[in-house]
Amino acid sequence: MTTLSTVKGFADLYPDESRIYTFMENTARRVFGAYGYGELRTPIMEHTELFQRSIGTETDVVQKEMYTFPDRKGRSLTLRPEATAGVMRSYIENSCHARESVSKFFTCGPMFRYERPQKGRMRQFHQLNCECLGVHEPQLDAEVILMLMFFLNEIGLSELRPEINSLGCRQCRPGYKKLLTAFLRRIDPESLCEDCRRRMETSPMRVLDCKVPSCREQTRDAPAIREHLCSGCDEHFNTVLGLLDKEGVDYTLNPRLVRGLDYYTRTTFEVVSTSIGAQGSVAGGGRYDGLVQDLGGPDVPGIGFACGMERLAMMLREQMRLDPAAQAAPDRPDFYLAVLDKSAADRAVLAAQTLRRAGLSGEMSFEGRSLKSQLRQASRLQAEYCLMLGEAEIAAQSMVVKHMDSGEQVNIPLASLADWAEIRYEQKQQRHRKGGAQV
Repeated sequence: MTTLSTVKGFADLYPDESRIYTFMENTARRVFGAYGYGELRTPIMEHTELFQRSIGTETDVVQKEMYTFPDRKGRSLTLRPEATAGVMRSYIENSCHARESVSKFFTCGPMFRYERPQKGRMRQFHQLNCECLGVHEPQLDAEVILMLMFFLNEIGLSELRPEINSLGCRQCRPGYKKLLTAFLRRIDPESLCEDCRRRMETSPMRVLDCKVPSCREQTRDAPAIREHLCSGCDEHFNTVLGLLDKEGVDYTLNPRLVRGLDYYTRTTFEVVSTSIGAQGSVAGGGRYDGLVQDLGGPDVPGIGFACGMERLAMMLREQMRLDPAAQAAPDRPDFYLAVLDKSAADRAVLAAQTLRRAGLSGEMSFEGRSLKSQLRQASRLQAEYCLMLGEAEIAAQSMVVKHMDSGEQVNIPLASLADWAEIRYEQKQQRHRKGGAQV
């Protein structure tokens, strides 16, 4: 019989790894919640047409990377390659615009793209997304970028740089596209990759996003869209940059930044790192003012971003490796309950429940091993206390409690176990308040 294995590009996340993701998710809930964003959970599967209409048929995502298949009735379904389209579908379907003038959502969960697995990029990957719908003003763009940078700083990553560009709007972008197409037609087609030769006519701005060195060299002198913005887009962009300047954000203007999806307009941005190889983008987003209307909803402006959690996790692990003080250690268990003989097993289960109801965490022994073995297990788990319960203790209606760090050992009445646990819990909370949150 062949050994079963994970699907290529998919990965198991064991507790040492998954707690980093849990830390990021909990920090996101705290930070994004402080800005008024509520969590929205959308399905991981949608009708294929949703992504074709939102992302764009000329994008690599739609043409090459989607997990698309027919269901038993022949309907084409796709595992979500990104989160924004599903949020827009939910926003329209549930008439959110009729209930509130501004809607703010954040999402987290797995996405799926069929591409070559590499460092920080898997076929099943995880994203944190924020979307705000209903606000035209550039001040929101600045706030969204500031919120993203605040979140990244709160999880412990500060050596990051935002790159920013404006993609214009439906009034000024057509003129720029015409100018860019004329420039591209003067380039020898054989010096461009196959994708860029196709995009020259169908989606010329995507040529600027190509990572092939020869294509980037050929388009080095391409006209920059910022020089061809309409007055409204120019004023919008300058307001965003002015606010970032006043907040002291160290950003880079990147005229080649067009993102990989067709729905972006005006402000677009990425946050990049030089510490995780060639694929240095850890987050990105921008405005998509016409997307809701394109999908059959009202003419509502929007802006959002996505964070790649695998890449953030890589950076957090690297930071922990270089800085032992930043080591992301899980909270140590409060107790390990050693059962000294089988006659105490039932009472031990109830005692462990008493401890947990008081807010403590830990586990008990079920195997009936020797006391020496169980003390070694308590030490291996780094439990703060080892509680020992056997036939003699039950007869005396008491429990032996050993502090594993100091070795101090005392007896406490079983009737006082809940009081003891409540005191330990309050001490634990005080330490947390004093020491701050850890990964």
